[in-house]
Amino acid sequence: MMSFLVLCTGNSARSIMGEALLRERGAGRVTAQSAGSKPVGAPNPFALAQLRSAGHDIADFRSKSWSEFEDGNGPDIDVVVTVCDSAAAEPCPYWPGAPVTAHWGLPDPAAATGTDTDIARAFADAYAILDHRVGLLMAYPFETLSKPDLRSLLGKIGTALPTDT
Repeated sequence: MMSFLVLCTGNSARSIMGEALLRERGAGRVTAQSAGSKPVGAPNPFALAQLRSAGHDIADFRSKSWSEFEDGNGPDIDVVVTVCDSAAAEPCPYWPGAPVTAHWGLPDPAAATGTDTDIARAFADAYAILDHRVGLLMAYPFETLSKPDLRSLLGKIGTALPTDT
């Protein structure tokens, strides 16, 4: 099984939703974790509500630092996916084994303003984008690809939106 690490700055919303989707949709093919460069300490309640409403078990999610995974401290990582522009632009730690890296940037739902309904909609939109991208990935035999081909595939998927046909 391939191991994925989904990174964002705060590890409270997008990366946690990405982890949940990879775990569920990639069951038997991937393992998934998430982390942040500057974790905020707890998952965003709107992210947890979105995951719960989509049928995910939210019991084990927590906001954690990427230091848990760098320099061989955690499990081996095959693929690192950043989901926010600030994490993608930050100098990343050394990842043992030189994992494939990709950027799947999308708007930060935690920055949404307005009513609770408006904010929940921003989280639902981010979830839909991530769900679409994970679904595209799972449609491929990505485990058989070379690192350059996997990097290329992940790069293409990273720009896909649910409205793309």
